Amino acid sequence: SGYSTRALADDLEAVLAATLAPGERAVLVGHSMGGMTIMAAGGRELVREHTAAVLLCSTGSSSLVAESLVVPLRAGRARTRLTRSVLGSRAPLGPVTPLSRRLLKYGTMGPGSAPDKVDVCARIVHACPTAVRHGWSHVLATLELDVEVAALRAPTAVLAGLADRLTPVVHARRIAAALPVCVGLTELAGVGHMTPIEAPDAVTGRIRELVGTYVQVKEGA
Repeated sequence: SGYSTRALADDLEAVLAATLAPGERAVLVGHSMGGMTIMAAGGRELVREHTAAVLLCSTGSSSLVAESLVVPLRAGRARTRLTRSVLGSRAPLGPVTPLSRRLLKYGTMGPGSAPDKVDVCARIVHACPTAVRHGWSHVLATLELDVEVAALRAPTAVLAGLADRLTPVVHARRIAAALPVCVGLTELAGVGHMTPIEAPDAVTGRIRELVGTYVQVKEGA
């Protein structure tokens, strides 16, 4: 019962309240479930008060399982069932091995990803406890945040990899079209789902642009 987009939104709201003074605003950046967190909380008054701009990276607002390309089958019920089984599996991932790295790269990263970046992602994924991974899989399978996207009023940029199998670029395009104030959609060729690791310069560059445009820095800060 503790796994929900409401819980994520509660956490984000608490962090903003604890770290920002009244009236102080920041650029919120969310990758994958981080983006879903921002979308889930975007309509909350306190979050709006503290949000100067938003960057959503490699994320989706609905139909995640049905539109995932991790399972190499045609779209349909069979692919959706298999994808749900893969994402919600209770099987422990175990240690990082050459085989697990290859599978992870296929499912989450672009084909040209460097071995050291694949290793970083493998360590992140394998460090997630099985029970936690299984619990959040149910949230992802039933995710429905399209209404919340329309309530996200801050200037919002969207970034996605064209080789993303987990949240294919169709999600980014749908989100960009639904946002009240979309300030750009960036599509990165050859990049998969792990955009902050695969394309850090592109992600941080977009963050700098948003900060420079929408955040007022106090003199001497």
